[in-house]
Amino acid sequence: MVGVERLDGGPRSAIVVGAGIVGLSTAWFLQERGVEVTVVDRTGVAAGASWGNAGWIAPALTLPLNSPAALGHGLRSLGNPAAPLHIPLTADSGLASFLIQFALNCRRSSWNRAMRANLPLNEECIEAFDVLIGNGVDAPVTDAPITALFRDTDAAKHMMGELRRLESAGQTISVTGLSGDALREQVPLASSAITAALNINGQRFIDPGRFVNALGVAVADRGATMRTLEVSDVTTSGSGVTVQLHNGESLTADTAVIATGAWLSRLAGSRVRVPVQAGRGYSFTVPVDRPLPGPIYLPDVRVACTPYQGALRVAGTMEFRNPYEPAVPERVDAIVESARPLLDGVHWAQRSDIWVGPRPVTPDGRPLIGEMSRSVYVAGGHGMWGLAHGPVTGRLLAEYITTGKQPEALREFDPLRRSGR
Repeated sequence: MVGVERLDGGPRSAIVVGAGIVGLSTAWFLQERGVEVTVVDRTGVAAGASWGNAGWIAPALTLPLNSPAALGHGLRSLGNPAAPLHIPLTADSGLASFLIQFALNCRRSSWNRAMRANLPLNEECIEAFDVLIGNGVDAPVTDAPITALFRDTDAAKHMMGELRRLESAGQTISVTGLSGDALREQVPLASSAITAALNINGQRFIDPGRFVNALGVAVADRGATMRTLEVSDVTTSGSGVTVQLHNGESLTADTAVIATGAWLSRLAGSRVRVPVQAGRGYSFTVPVDRPLPGPIYLPDVRVACTPYQGALRVAGTMEFRNPYEPAVPERVDAIVESARPLLDGVHWAQRSDIWVGPRPVTPDGRPLIGEMSRSVYVAGGHGMWGLAHGPVTGRLLAEYITTGKQPEALREFDPLRRSGR
C-alpha cells in the first residue's frame, strides 16, 4: 500500500476498467488513498484516444464542442467527407439519437453551462499533472505557449472574442499578439500566408503515449494488478461489485470505476441517460526542416500541430463514426490539404504513424463523472480534453469514492442527469 491511510468506512479494493489517462489517473489517486487497485483493459495501456492525440494540456483552450457554430459546421458537412467536422449521411439509431441531442444542446446557454462547469477542472489540471510527475511518473512535461496562426487580423480578433468569453466565465487567460519577425521566430514553419498570431500563454504539452505508459508503469510499481481482459458487465453485488469478463470469469471488489472512453455507454447501458459517442480524431507524424519550440494551432482549419520526437505530430478533424471502423484515408488527405498552404518546411508526403482514435463526446459538452449505481462509478465523455482533464478527474473521483462526499467541482458532471440538465 502507498499514500495516505484508507479512510474509515471507505473501500479497501477497486477495479478500474480502462487503462487510458482517465482510468490510470483514477487508479493512481485511489492508491494514494490506500485502496488496492486492479486495472483491466481489453487491449492494454494507452490503446485508445490516450495515444495519438495532440498532447496539449491547455486549460485556456478547453472550449466545449457544442457551440452554435458547431451545429452550422455539422450541417454543412453532411455532403462533404473532408470537412473538419464530419457527420455521415447515414447513421444507426444510437448515433442518430446522439446527434439529435447534440443539436438541441448547440445553443449558447448549454455551451456557457459546459464552459463554466469545466472551470474547476481547468484550474487544477496543471497541478494534478505536477502531483503525478513529482511522485514517480517518469515522463517529461514541457511548458510552452500554444501559438494560433491566422491569415489576417480579423480572424485573430474572432478567436480573441472566443477567448474573452472563456475569460468572462472565470478562466485565466494570457494572450500575446505576434506579427513580423516575432511571429517568424516563434513559428519558423509559418508560411507567407500567415500574417498574425496569438500566443496563448501558460500552457503545456507532452508526448501522450509516453506519458500514459509511464503512468501505467507507476500504477503497476505501486502494487496494482494489471490485466488485459475484455469486460462485459459491471454490477453491484452484495456489499461490493462484480466485473463480468467475456471469458466467463468474474472479478470482485468493494468498488469499480468504468473509464472506457468512447465505449463507456456500452458498459453503463441504460443506467446513464447521457450517451457517450465516438468523435474520432486523426493524427500523423511528418518530418520538418526547422524544429518548433512549442505547439501551433490553425483555427481556420481546426488543425493542431505539436513537436513530437524531433518531428511534428499533426492532429485534426472530428467525425462521428463507429470507433471500430478503420481510418478513412480521405480524412488524412483533407488535413494535409488544409494545412499545407499555412506551413512551409513540412514534408507532407513522408507522413507516418497515421492514427485514428475515438474521443468520447457527450451531447451537452459535459463529461460523466460520479456514481452511477451503488459502488459503481463512471468517468468519461471529456471530448477533446480527456488528456488535459484526466489527472484532475482521477484525483476528484478518488476523493469522492473514498469519502462518499461528492466534490463541488463534480456536481455538474452527474452521470445520472439527463442531457442538458
